[in-house]
Amino acid sequence: MASRKKVLLKVIILGDSGVGKTSLMKQYVNKEFSASYKATIGADFSTKEVLVDDRQVTMQIWDTAGQERFQSLGVAFYRGADCCVLVYDVNNAKSFEALDSWRDEFLIQASPRDPDNFPFVVLGNKIDVDESKRVISNKRAITFCQSKGDIPYYETSAKEAINIDQAFDVIARNALAQEESEDFSGDFDDPINIHIDNDRDGCAC
Repeated sequence: MASRKKVLLKVIILGDSGVGKTSLMKQYVNKEFSASYKATIGADFSTKEVLVDDRQVTMQIWDTAGQERFQSLGVAFYRGADCCVLVYDVNNAKSFEALDSWRDEFLIQASPRDPDNFPFVVLGNKIDVDESKRVISNKRAITFCQSKGDIPYYETSAKEAINIDQAFDVIARNALAQEESEDFSGDFDDPINIHIDNDRDGCAC
């Protein structure tokens, strides 16, 4: 029996600087967490082999800079993405309010074939911080996700590894579904117009 082709899934993580994008990626890929903060310059990626319904896939997870001066790099990094992860800090209202602009920018820069159905996942990170410091409620985040087409939502802690595997399992599944839909429609980009001239003289024999 012929083996199925190897699948590479490109996942982009977006969000304001300091929300924990790098920490989430490192916790998922390497099961490690560092308390020291170092801003990502440009973009970096890690890969992880995962099973999705007994299918082996390679996730290529891109961790992008949250600083405004690096956003012009978006086009090169966003193109070809199969899923976009939007991250905010539940203790930082500004990072939550920025999700809309990150989502819009991704859709403009990545230009997915079907933007209305492109898979996003939202992660509310740093739930390990003192509950009294929390400023974005679970209900408010869910309402936002529902208003954007029922985006899957998870509250996470990269520090304590809370909901990391569960969230990335959904990310992998959604990315694989997107990849397969792109493959299915990829050969049918442009209709072929065939012109038949019925007015020609002659014998069709």
